[in-house]
Amino acid sequence: MTDFSFIANAHPSYIENLYEQYQTNPLAVENSWAAFFKGFEFAKESNSNGAVQTSGGSTSDAQLNKELRLLSLIKAYRDRGHLLSTTNPIRDRRDRHPNVNLEDFGLSDSDLDNVFFAGKEIGLENATLRQIIDRLREVYAGNIGFEYHSIADRIKRRWIRTRVEQSHPGKSFGLNVDKKRRILEKLNGAVMFEKFLHTKYVGQKRFSLEGGESAIVALDAIINEAAQGNAKEIVIGMAHRGRLNVLANIMGKTYSQIFNEFEGTAVPDLSFGDGDVKYHLGFSSQVETPTGENVHLKLAPNPSHLEAVNPVVEGFARAKADILYNSEYDAILPILIHGDAAVAGQGVVFETIQMSQLEGYRTGGSIHLVINNQVGFTTDFEDARSSVYSTGAAAVVGAPVFHVNGDDPEAVLFVAEMAVQYRQEFNSDVFIDMVCYRRHGHNEGDDPEFTQPEMYSFIKDHKNPREVYSQQLIERGDVDAQLADELEQSFWSLLQDRLDEVREKPLPYIYQEPEEAWRKLRKTTDPKDFIQSPETGVNKDTIQHLLDKLTDIPKNFTPLRKVQRLFKNIKKARSSNQIDWGMAELMAYGSLLLEGRNIRLSGQDVKRGTFSHRHAVLRDEKNYGNYNRLSTLGEKQGVFRIYNSLLSEFAVLGFEYGYSLATPDDLVLWEAQFGDFANGAQTMFDQFISSSESKWQRMSGVVALLPHGYEGQGPEHSSARLERFLLLCAEFNMTVANVTLPANFFHLLRRQMARPFRKPLIVMSPKSGLRHPQAVSGAEDFYEGTRFQEILDDPAISTTKEANKVKRLLLCSGKIYFDLSSYKEEHQRDDVAVVRLEQLYPFPSDQLNVLFKKYGKAEHTLWVQEEPANMGAWQYVNSMRYNEGVELPNNLNFVARKTSASPATGYKKIHDQEQQSIVERAFGEK
Repeated sequence: MTDFSFIANAHPSYIENLYEQYQTNPLAVENSWAAFFKGFEFAKESNSNGAVQTSGGSTSDAQLNKELRLLSLIKAYRDRGHLLSTTNPIRDRRDRHPNVNLEDFGLSDSDLDNVFFAGKEIGLENATLRQIIDRLREVYAGNIGFEYHSIADRIKRRWIRTRVEQSHPGKSFGLNVDKKRRILEKLNGAVMFEKFLHTKYVGQKRFSLEGGESAIVALDAIINEAAQGNAKEIVIGMAHRGRLNVLANIMGKTYSQIFNEFEGTAVPDLSFGDGDVKYHLGFSSQVETPTGENVHLKLAPNPSHLEAVNPVVEGFARAKADILYNSEYDAILPILIHGDAAVAGQGVVFETIQMSQLEGYRTGGSIHLVINNQVGFTTDFEDARSSVYSTGAAAVVGAPVFHVNGDDPEAVLFVAEMAVQYRQEFNSDVFIDMVCYRRHGHNEGDDPEFTQPEMYSFIKDHKNPREVYSQQLIERGDVDAQLADELEQSFWSLLQDRLDEVREKPLPYIYQEPEEAWRKLRKTTDPKDFIQSPETGVNKDTIQHLLDKLTDIPKNFTPLRKVQRLFKNIKKARSSNQIDWGMAELMAYGSLLLEGRNIRLSGQDVKRGTFSHRHAVLRDEKNYGNYNRLSTLGEKQGVFRIYNSLLSEFAVLGFEYGYSLATPDDLVLWEAQFGDFANGAQTMFDQFISSSESKWQRMSGVVALLPHGYEGQGPEHSSARLERFLLLCAEFNMTVANVTLPANFFHLLRRQMARPFRKPLIVMSPKSGLRHPQAVSGAEDFYEGTRFQEILDDPAISTTKEANKVKRLLLCSGKIYFDLSSYKEEHQRDDVAVVRLEQLYPFPSDQLNVLFKKYGKAEHTLWVQEEPANMGAWQYVNSMRYNEGVELPNNLNFVARKTSASPATGYKKIHDQEQQSIVERAFGEK
């Protein structure tokens, strides 16, 4: 097809001048213009019965002008035809003023039977205007609306345009009988499943797919087409609407398994933890497509928080691509299934799409399937968004949107296959907006007529997609009456089998390598597993090797002068056997890399570190190239992946959590720029990280580094909200630590990989402590035989005699220790012991009980914290009075800032006064 769309953008007078040149000498104009003018003259001859003017007269100019106007009309249909499309199955669409009428372009009904050469632009050379308009309406204003004008890439636009304009909706898109039969079989399965549950479990919540059953056709088509396009694995994220239907008809979960969940029957291998409702659970399966390909399918578990699972799926898919498929993104496809209200309203959708093309987060594009019910819980779409479509976020990355009528499963299949082809061709996102309806209310016990009486008057007598399509096939003669009858009988027979509880055979499943790694680990809530940390020290030669390599700069690399000074200081400190926080952190990563493990770290500014302490990646002063300090440690080392993230917390943390689910063998970390910024990702902590093992039996070893400490930087840069994380702790679900020494941090990170189970780790990481003179460790603290210390006793007290002098025992955690320690030393307070809890949860009760006995003569025991009394760890520590395993002294009291609505003062002078007051009160001076 010759592309003449460029002509529509040219000025009329310019075209007229070119035409005059062409008439004088056809070789004098560019080939594409010559082809257009040649066709134009042919069309002009047809319209004037051979009476053609040979010079640029008024008739010729007028006809040329109309050709140009037709080209503009064709372009308008391409850009705005979707606003005319008949995608709504239950009511006429609202007039969105697409402005594609003939009069909008200076044409009229009198032109309808004239021949126009411009029709060649859509494959109709020398067709009448009537034929051209009919064709435009067929492909651009039928049951599919193609929205792709926001795509900046011309190649992508032409790719879509070519396939659209070569399609034949009136001829079933060229589908053969086998595909039509499969469509009907899938609709049978989808409708049958809902009828089964509606009959068997009257009134129970199931969040049915009724009205949107064509989504099963779409998913089936996506899987089959992707498998033919080299996809080996598909990861699906979706909310509760239609989830059970997807589990049964796409994932291959048997009716008996789902039946057990409705009955509440315990499943032995799922007895760990508290469990979750049936429409939140995940599932894994392996299916064979009609063409014989085997595909791994994963449906991620999700909470009720709509769209929150999106970045989790993306992170999981990225990990699989990195680990199993050598970063070949065609091999793994993420599918995100949205509701129309949620995809328009939830900000995490925007964040996830925004990260889709970034180096650290790309997954080769996702297919977004919107099951568009045209209503939220009870909210009409007019109140749910300002945009015309719920898919407005697609424009962020120029993703095409295929709007399709959910009652036309052939159109649904067409756009599903086209979406896969687009994704595999360009490795970028694509949206399918399947407009349908919700037969029941938000759940089966809800009456939608309270809030949408008009809509449900339409829905009440509307046939389901299976009935609509079956009748359509018979009327068209695509399927004879006998076959339709066979499928109908098969439908009712299968439904009766399900109701009679005929058992199905579960699909066979072969575990992938990362899954086998998970199976070697164990879940635990046994307190014995947390009494003492395993040894995580490294042999002396390895430590020295790491120190050498991490301070070695390639000869052909010119670091910035500040970095050169930094390295001189590091080497000087090393000569004094002092290793700081930044070096200890890199040594932890390096030691794991040398063991063959991979590391992934992301967050805002993580390559350098918010506080310039990490410098994991250096920049060349001359050519601005990068040098990864952890990339040249050894020949067989693991891969160190570090990425500065977009300015997002929710989606980025969700991505890293998802990445951590794919394998237990990689250390995955997310660092907040400041700890309090983590509250923007609170949903991920609440609904996934802290509870996924209990709800869904999914372990994760993800690490969150949250800078925390009171240095007078104001309310928003002081507290990582330690108290919130401690409130989430129970049943040994995760670790919360507030570490002060570099070596202890080294061991804490290594412990994540050393234990025979995985638990999330929340670290209140330091800020001023990164360079505090007391926050250093000797090389021997990293050697073999050492481990993470949950509690650090007062280093100044080593004998029983010294311990018996102690009358005041101060318990603390984090940065406040250095203030207390300095005060003690300055004032020679031998009667005070300062003990650090480096790990707050699981609470190190056995170790703490030993210290209580050691300091048995202490008359005062105080918990000291920088945070206000209603924040920090005090409330949590005080609650341990009711824990039988903890022997807290009866006289336990606390010192803290006053109870406050805000975490910290915004005035440095007041901060200093408060800090001084805390220390003095801790020592009994006030």
